[in-house]
Amino acid sequence: MNNNVKIFLSVIGLLILGTIATVVARGGGGGMPPAPGKYDGFAQCLKDSGAVFYGAFWCPHCQAQKKLFGTSQKFLPYVECSTPDGKGQTPFCTEKNISNYPTWELKDGTRIPVENSAGVTLETLAAKTSCVLPQ
Repeated sequence: MNNNVKIFLSVIGLLILGTIATVVARGGGGGMPPAPGKYDGFAQCLKDSGAVFYGAFWCPHCQAQKKLFGTSQKFLPYVECSTPDGKGQTPFCTEKNISNYPTWELKDGTRIPVENSAGVTLETLAAKTSCVLPQ
């Protein structure tokens, strides 16, 4: 067999093994649904309470705020305020007078001031919304 063919087949074999290893490492082979996140219920309660989290995709503090929720961030009542080019604000957020990110607004219109580089602590969100924070 020609050396070029051997090299080609070796590369293809490595690519196939790499793909299989990636699928197995991500848990794609077991058919088991992902485990619920620690803060799924808490994030859902925030949403149900009428709280809203306004942010922008380019905002590092917003990313840090989301990271506090881990895999449960998908349940957050998040509103993206940035235009896709990152140079402007959506009309909705302009009308709501959102000037800082992240901004948390409660159902009654009260806004929670940012406390640190990760936004608002989970403890503060729990206290302001009466949502139970898991330990």
